[in-house]
Amino acid sequence: MTISRADLPVVVDRRAAAPLAAQISAQVREAVTVGVLGLGERLPSTRDLADMLGVSRTVVTTAYTQLFAEGWLEGRHGSGTYVADVAPGLSPPPPASPPRPASPAPTASSATAPGDLIELRPGVPWAAGIEPAVWRRAWRSAGTRPPALWPDPYGLPELRAELAAYLRRSRGLLATPANILVTRGVAGGLALLAAALVRPGDTVGVEEPGYPAAREVLHRAGARVVPCRVDVHGIVPDELPRNLRLLYTTPAHQYPLGGRLPVARRHALIGWARATGAVVVEDDYDSEFRYDVGPLPALHSMDPDVIVYLGTASKVLAPGFGAGWLVADPHLVERLAQVRVGLGDRVPDPVQHALLTLLATGDLERHVRRMRLEYARRRAALVEALTSPCDVCAPSRLLGETAGMHVVLELPAARQADRLVAAAAERGVALWTLDRYFAGPPTVSGLILGYGAAPLSAVRRAAAELRALLTPVAYPGPA
Repeated sequence: MTISRADLPVVVDRRAAAPLAAQISAQVREAVTVGVLGLGERLPSTRDLADMLGVSRTVVTTAYTQLFAEGWLEGRHGSGTYVADVAPGLSPPPPASPPRPASPAPTASSATAPGDLIELRPGVPWAAGIEPAVWRRAWRSAGTRPPALWPDPYGLPELRAELAAYLRRSRGLLATPANILVTRGVAGGLALLAAALVRPGDTVGVEEPGYPAAREVLHRAGARVVPCRVDVHGIVPDELPRNLRLLYTTPAHQYPLGGRLPVARRHALIGWARATGAVVVEDDYDSEFRYDVGPLPALHSMDPDVIVYLGTASKVLAPGFGAGWLVADPHLVERLAQVRVGLGDRVPDPVQHALLTLLATGDLERHVRRMRLEYARRRAALVEALTSPCDVCAPSRLLGETAGMHVVLELPAARQADRLVAAAAERGVALWTLDRYFAGPPTVSGLILGYGAAPLSAVRRAAAELRALLTPVAYPGPA
């Protein structure tokens, strides 16, 4: 049935701090969660709801777009907008295509000097985008602080307070300083968790395909690392083993395929964790950069008791900055701090003071806003070149193009990806294949195209070269 204007439990308060669109989306989520809106119920059109609330249609469209992106709503062609199935326990999706042979690591042609290459390396931000005055101010402030006699194993108290406020603003996390541990980045936080929670021989899960460093950290901790399948939406909860001690996942922007975990799967994942006693580690590595809607809510906010949240400054500032944060239950944070003392693990005080200054002055958030616009331009150049109509282009499709600093160009066969890598290197473009992100035989073939580290002009040139390489090739179907 269609929800009438009188029945839809949404009001707006123009005096509230939250934007009107955020108020609407939050109230619709709550109505679905408590059962006021049921599965399959039709919502008013954006025009009708805008008239009802006395707001612009753009406000309602923004709210609906966010809810579509998170998986709360679904559209039916020619019919309207409906409440999606957000109940846990969805049936598993169709099986992935048969495994294909792994491809060798990419190589550059010896005809081109490495320094002349345009490197579309994934996971690397535009460090040159940091304003020099901002950078100097942060380190000048850090230089005025004398070194501590002994480092605080939790991290600087004032930095933890600033991080709590920053995560509340940027990710909606209701964290206090007691929930936060300053880390050496995502890998450093994961290593501390492994040292505290994983015993040799324990079974842990990592997405497949997934972040190779996460697999390596857990393997070095003595764990038996099990690949856990992802599809275009992210991790598949119904296929997770029940004997995992820990699961590493990237729900906001699956690395590397780019899926965003729908709300139904988020509920299912939390239900699985509670039923099995597993700890879910959420790597929120590049949530600052979305280009279709606002950043999706953190999984941690849905159940802080079973989700440990990891964040990093490396994707915002530079890989060498070496600082991140972990958000968890205070008891776990205390345990991790004790483990850290025994391991001699620490984040240097000057790095922490520099990050503190960037947060306290608002410089970090201003930098994020600038970079979001900059990366959006590079992304648009890449996506436009690789998706514009072409009758003779090789069959391919882009994945994960709505967020982050990379896209995936899926191709029919691994050998075609290898051929493109070699041909692009001869034209001065360095590419990376997807096979390195698989622990087992790759089930998706293609290229991962990072646009964070290359300037816009270089991204445009690389995109043009890649499109030219795709155009004349006649690709056979997958073997």
